[in-house]
Amino acid sequence: MKNGLQKFGKFLSAMVMPNIGAFIAWGFITALFIADGWIPNAKLASIQPYMLTFLLPMLIAYTGGKQVGGDRGGVMGAIAVMGCIAGVGGFDGQPMLMGAMVMGPFAGWVIKKFDKAMDGHMPAGFEMLINNFSVGILGMIVAIIGYFIIGPFMSTVLAVLTAGVNVLVKAKLIPLAAIFIEPAKVLFLNNAINHGIFTPIGIEQAKEAGKSIMYMLEANPGPGLGVLLAYAVFSKDKVTKSSAPGAIIIHFFGGIHEIYFPYILMNPIVIIAPIVGNICAITFFTFTKCGLIGPSSPGSIIAYLSMSPKSQIPLTILGVLIATVVSFLIASPIIRMSDGKSLEDAQDDMAAKKAESKGITVDPGEKKDADKVKKIVFACDAGMGSSAMGATKFRNRVKAQRPDLTVINTSVDNIPADCDIAVVQAVQSTNSKRSKQQENC
Repeated sequence: MKNGLQKFGKFLSAMVMPNIGAFIAWGFITALFIADGWIPNAKLASIQPYMLTFLLPMLIAYTGGKQVGGDRGGVMGAIAVMGCIAGVGGFDGQPMLMGAMVMGPFAGWVIKKFDKAMDGHMPAGFEMLINNFSVGILGMIVAIIGYFIIGPFMSTVLAVLTAGVNVLVKAKLIPLAAIFIEPAKVLFLNNAINHGIFTPIGIEQAKEAGKSIMYMLEANPGPGLGVLLAYAVFSKDKVTKSSAPGAIIIHFFGGIHEIYFPYILMNPIVIIAPIVGNICAITFFTFTKCGLIGPSSPGSIIAYLSMSPKSQIPLTILGVLIATVVSFLIASPIIRMSDGKSLEDAQDDMAAKKAESKGITVDPGEKKDADKVKKIVFACDAGMGSSAMGATKFRNRVKAQRPDLTVINTSVDNIPADCDIAVVQAVQSTNSKRSKQQENC
C-alpha cells in the first residue's frame, strides 16, 4: 500500500513540480498588483485570472499528457483540458487544476493506445496526415468528454473538498492535519501532499478570498527548523551536532525540507516535535485568519514570506516562530536523553527506508574509469529536493580536483542520455524506455 501511495503521489507531483515557476509567477502578480497588493495596478492585475483559468491547467495537462504519451500526449492533454475549462464556464467556474490532473494523463493514454494500435499498420506516405489528424480528432473527442463529464464532475469534487476544508477551518480542526502531514513528509510524500492535494484546494480558496491557509500547512519551515536547532544545541554525537548548522541554512533559506528527515529517522520519537509545532502554528494561523496568496515552493522562509499578504507578514513570521519554538522545546529533552546515534547511520537508514518504500533495487552497475567520467547526475522524484542538495554538496566537494566535471540534478524521469554516472533510484518499471535510459547511464 505504501509503495502504491508513493507511486501515485510521485505521479501527481510530477505534473505540478515542473510548472512551479508558473505558479510562482501567478502568485507574484497576485501579491503585487491586486487591489490589496504591494503596488496595486488594475491593468497588470488583469493578467492573473487568465493565468489561473487557462495557463496553469494547460501546463499541468500538457505535462501529464507528455508523461504518458510523449509530445503527442502533451498536445492531447492541452486540448482535452480546454473542454473541462469550457464545461465549468471558464472565468465563471472553478480553476480546473484537478481536472487537468485527470484529463492530461487520460488524453496521453488515449493517443498512446492509438499509436500502439497503428504500429506496423501505417500506410506509406500517410504518416504525417494520420499523426496530425489523429491528435486533432481524438483531441476533439476527449475535449467533448471533458466538457460534458470530467469538468462538471471535478468541479463537484473540488466543491465538496473545499466545503469539507471550510467546515474543518470553522470547527478549528484543521490543525489536526499536522498529525498526518509531518510523518508523511518523512516518508517522502511531501510533494504529493503539497502539490497534489493542498495546492488545488488552496487555489480555489485564494480565488474567492484572495488567500488560503492550505498553502501554509506543509510548507512552513518552522517545525523542521526547531528539530535542527535542538540537534545543533543538544546532540551528543559531534558529527551530528556540527552538521546541524549547515542543515539549518539549507532547510530554512533553501527550502529543502528533506535535509531534516535523517535527523528524525535517527530518533523516530522526535517526530512528535514537528507534529506539535505545526499544530500550534496552524492553530495560530486559523485564529488570526492568515493565508498565503500562492503556493510556497520551495518551503523556504523567503518563498513563504513572498507569498504572504503585505498586511499579514508579521503574523506569518510569528506563526513560523511559534512552530520553531514549540518544536525546539519538545525535541530538546528527547535529543538530550538519546543515545547519540550518528547522523551517518541515520542517513543510511533513510536511504534504505526510501528505497524500501519505492520498491527500489540496488544495482552496482558497471565500473568506470574516473578520468573518463564527464557528467554526474543526481536524481530524485521531483528533481528539486534531495537531488539538488546532493548535487550541490558533491559539486563543491570535487570542483577543486575536477573543474571539468559536470554535476547536475534532475527528476528521475528526465535523466539525460549523456550522463556517465547517475546517483538515482533504480525503480522497477515496465517502462522499457526508462529502463533503457537507466541502463545507458
